[in-house]
Amino acid sequence: MCICRVGGCARREYIGMRFGIIGAMETEVATLKKHMAQNGGYSSKRHAGMDFAVGKLGNAEAVVVKCGVGKVNAALCVQVLADFFEVTHIINTGVAGALNVNLDIGDILISTDALQHDVDVTALKYAPGQIPGVPVLAFPADPWMIMQAEKTAEALKNEPGFSGVSFIRGRVVSGDAFISDSAVKKRLIDEFRGDCCEMEGAAIAQAAYANNLPYVILRAISDRANGVATVDYPVFESQAAVRCSRFVEYMINRN
Repeated sequence: MCICRVGGCARREYIGMRFGIIGAMETEVATLKKHMAQNGGYSSKRHAGMDFAVGKLGNAEAVVVKCGVGKVNAALCVQVLADFFEVTHIINTGVAGALNVNLDIGDILISTDALQHDVDVTALKYAPGQIPGVPVLAFPADPWMIMQAEKTAEALKNEPGFSGVSFIRGRVVSGDAFISDSAVKKRLIDEFRGDCCEMEGAAIAQAAYANNLPYVILRAISDRANGVATVDYPVFESQAAVRCSRFVEYMINRN
């Protein structure tokens, strides 16, 4: 592997890698697709009702896709990326509600692992969140990808648009519900030790795990997942989504 420098940070050349980059909403992938278009263009292929943009971000091969909201869409998307595009790594970009008190709006969470908080087979003696037949409760993110994200955070911490942003490792908890109730938020913290909550990440993690694909989830905080979440979210969602997609591009950019 050769080494180059981006933003003053030594970087590993991503030879032989193809990144599948997933966002639930168009705002979470629009900036990435725009930059792919400016970097030689991209081809678009449609599978399972999703449009997959195939091209390059910097010198890195990438497939960028809006999967749609929810766990089923997210898992379907990973399987298509694995079967039709032969991606080697998965990155999930987007926004989330904060559970960790140290996360503020605009901060970025780098996943350590992810689990599904709305899986409940406790009546059959499984732990909350445990999926029968799956040997892990939480799906671990790839250590190398976590390390690359943290190096990116260090390189960007004083750059325009990132000054004052906190970058925190943590657990993503996912379910098919937008969390805006303080009591539910407390349960996700107490029962699952979650650091942020959203609706796709753990399904992406499970599908990546099933396909032996390394993954990491990167989430910009758009709301506090409490009684004022519905007020915070429309104001900060777009800004947070763009920040997170910029972070992803810096992470894999080889210029």
